Amino acid sequence: MERRDCPATSARSSLFRKPMRRILLFFALLSGCAVGIAAEVATPGRVVSLDYCADQFVLKLLPRDRILAVSHDATKDFSYMREAASGLPKVRSVAEDILTIMPDLIVRSYGGGPHAVTFFERAGVAVLQVPFANDIEGIRQTIRFVASELGVATAGEELVATMDQRLAVLNTSSAESNALYMTPTGVTSGSGTLVHEMLVAAGFENFQADPGWRSLPLERLAYEQPDVIAAAFFDADTNHPGLWSPMRHPVAKRQMKDQPTVMLQGSWTSCGAWFLLDAIEALAAKKSPSAPG
Repeated sequence: MERRDCPATSARSSLFRKPMRRILLFFALLSGCAVGIAAEVATPGRVVSLDYCADQFVLKLLPRDRILAVSHDATKDFSYMREAASGLPKVRSVAEDILTIMPDLIVRSYGGGPHAVTFFERAGVAVLQVPFANDIEGIRQTIRFVASELGVATAGEELVATMDQRLAVLNTSSAESNALYMTPTGVTSGSGTLVHEMLVAAGFENFQADPGWRSLPLERLAYEQPDVIAAAFFDADTNHPGLWSPMRHPVAKRQMKDQPTVMLQGSWTSCGAWFLLDAIEALAAKKSPSAPG
């Protein structure tokens, strides 16, 4: 976001007609030339979240009367806390829209672009950056950090404790079975990712041997099959494979037809947060000998 200069105090009076007031207020807030810009407070009462990952933490940890606005994605299918977002005001991650409603705190994961933190802090608005988690311990740390910064540390600890209780009762006695993560766009994931940690936590080995995010290993799938398919985002209407997507290949299509498949809701894996446990539990249930099908 580009920083603009403070409006000149000697501007002609014609510039100060009613249609210009909102614009002038925005410039004043941005440059710091307005008196009494809101400072960071210990317990922010007017919180705005800029993207659907930030939305999840704000909606889970804060009471509605402290939420000033959420992102336009907060009620989408891939938003886990979409029901809690119903009826709340929404705001675009655009400087004019955000500064006009004068929040005490902005919570973001990626919303507003790479320079959003510097931009809004120069305008006198505190920004809470939600850390990225790539393992279960990272999720715990993120919950605790965000909850502490929001002034609700106890709620964060309770959420972590619930996570740990759910993990403790899973059937993960052995990892003799393997699972392959698949998406409608033909993407899978190896070690070093949260998806890999999800499979391991559910008691599986990862069929994808190479690290990081990869295309489906079609050559290997022609000769070897995973024990279980972890299929994510197939419930989303917006995910369509491109013309050259590996998911269009008959070898890829055959996996979901022939192998036991766990259909993971896209909202379970869209962000690194506590709701990854829903996906882990669904996978662990498929591994259990007593599970149907």
